[in-house]
Amino acid sequence: MTDKRRFPARKSVAAAYLQGQVEAERFEQGRSMEVAMSLLDLRVSPDPTTPLDTQLLAGEGFTVYDEIPEMGLSWGQSERDGYVGYVFTEGLAEKSAAPKTAITALAAIVYVRPDLKSDLMGAYSLGCAVEVVADAGDYAQLHTDAFIPKPYLQPVETTDFVDIAERFLGVPYLWGGRSSYGIDCSALVQIAMQTVGLQAPRDSDMQLAELGAPVKAPLQRGDLVFWKGHVGVMRDGETLLHANAHHMAVASEPLADAQARIAAKGDGDIIGIRRLAR
Repeated sequence: MTDKRRFPARKSVAAAYLQGQVEAERFEQGRSMEVAMSLLDLRVSPDPTTPLDTQLLAGEGFTVYDEIPEMGLSWGQSERDGYVGYVFTEGLAEKSAAPKTAITALAAIVYVRPDLKSDLMGAYSLGCAVEVVADAGDYAQLHTDAFIPKPYLQPVETTDFVDIAERFLGVPYLWGGRSSYGIDCSALVQIAMQTVGLQAPRDSDMQLAELGAPVKAPLQRGDLVFWKGHVGVMRDGETLLHANAHHMAVASEPLADAQARIAAKGDGDIIGIRRLAR
């Protein structure tokens, strides 16, 4: 069965590469754009009152297959993880050929001048990517004419994605969130992995199906533990790190405690444990 979350096809329009596989009124090659704001919400419905499905981060690519000008929406597919849905067109810009620099701090404030006492111009989250156009001493000047402190752009020195996930401790839980301002369980895994150069799909069921290989106890750091609709990562053989609605935050707790609480709420037992190749 085709997963509609990663399948750019509607009755009215579909991606050109699907011609012959699906029926649609028209097929489009798509227009490759990029996210021009720090966070851009994506929903699988054009109704903005429906729940958030995921978010796109600054600098990520988005292929537009259809536009709805009267609603200010574009429909297309994330180039990061293939997620399909609607975003506000104003959050997109023409894709630049200029190289991007990754934000490696959990959150990065940008200023109107290269001076920490100047007015704030905005903020980015870990995982965003920005275009640096000039050196400004302790700051880098961005193509938006904002200035960002250089420590926010330092290369990541770890290859352990759990190190990155641990930085999110205490970050608020947000269904569909993908940033340090609010994140859900599967995005925590995805962002942590991509920061160290590993690719991961967006949702927990996709991660269970596509990441690593199944293992049993004893568990170790980096093992992914799955329930139906939920995922966490082991910090060691006994401690689970996960973004969850019980704590409404990214929290660390004994796996046994999480397992008992989730079962007591009627949400079932662990359905899989996966270990990435080292």
